[in-house]
Amino acid sequence: MKTPKALYVLITLFCIFAIIAGAYAEFVEQASVDDLIPIEDSNNEIPEKDAETIKAELNEVFTNVINLNGADTTGVIKNKEDKEIVYTAYDISKSEANYEMNIKVPVINIKGEIPNSFNENTQKLFVNKANEILNEQNASTKTIYSIDYAGYVNGDILSLVIRSTIKEGDNAQRVIIQTYNYNFRTNTTVSLNDLITLKSINRSEAEAKIKQVIKEADDEAKVIQNMGYDNLYTRNLDDEIYTIDGSGTYFLGNDMKLYIVYPYGNQNYTSVMDVVLFE
Repeated sequence: MKTPKALYVLITLFCIFAIIAGAYAEFVEQASVDDLIPIEDSNNEIPEKDAETIKAELNEVFTNVINLNGADTTGVIKNKEDKEIVYTAYDISKSEANYEMNIKVPVINIKGEIPNSFNENTQKLFVNKANEILNEQNASTKTIYSIDYAGYVNGDILSLVIRSTIKEGDNAQRVIIQTYNYNFRTNTTVSLNDLITLKSINRSEAEAKIKQVIKEADDEAKVIQNMGYDNLYTRNLDDEIYTIDGSGTYFLGNDMKLYIVYPYGNQNYTSVMDVVLFE
């Protein structure tokens, strides 16, 4: 009788020991995991945004308002004192059999020769086309035309970007973008080189980034073209427009973000564009 009892006791002790040992092992393993010191990423740089993300962000800026960003514009001599330094001068939303139009055209409301020349250029590029569409009574094709804009003040610098989208009959959709950059304290046009310097960006590094973005876009277009797609926009990588001095479409947005835009629709019937962003 003693032998079975002893065996039972041994089995019971073994079970208790196994439970304790398992619980201890789990505790030690968890403690070891919890005590690990996380290894920080040695590269803390924020990854570059891809081209499509940057273009999507650009499309979101056209809100038809001026963003003063807390800037002091007192002392700026305006043409209309009751208006902001940029305001919507023409606001037309109209649909007829031969056209659809949704335009908000801005005016720079600052006295001076340079702002006046900017406004005259806007009239020539955008408003004249709108008048042409409105006055065309016997058009055989339908035209869809829109204009929107965004304005920003960073310190003493006013940046205005205007976009128009036009679709005339069977022609390809065309996107035109025009920008103006003006220092309203010194009464001078602000060059891209001025903005590069303001943001403490190395000029050669800036041009290298432009070349990289354009080459990647061109390589992607060629891949698609090799798949059998025609009529894709091709870029001349040696064109002077891909230099700091040759880049003519740029603006300073919110948070001092510098956009350099290559809207090929300014010269061609296309909506293709490349955008280089310096945050």
